[in-house]
Amino acid sequence: MANPKRRHSKARTRTRRSQWKTQAKAGVSCPNCKAPVRPHSVCANCGQYKGRQVLKLESAA
Repeated sequence: MANPKRRHSKARTRTRRSQWKTQAKAGVSCPNCKAPVRPHSVCANCGQYKGRQVLKLESAA
């Protein structure tokens, strides 16, 4: 197996690693209550998914 002939400097290593960024999670708004929701997920605020009530949520008040 090949081995490096010279040591990479800290600047070179950190420059290469600077591209390892995470991406922000995608979000959409719920068509029923307009709350932010992850795509293809049930809305935690109103309990609907694709226009159907799939979770029975109890009101806090």
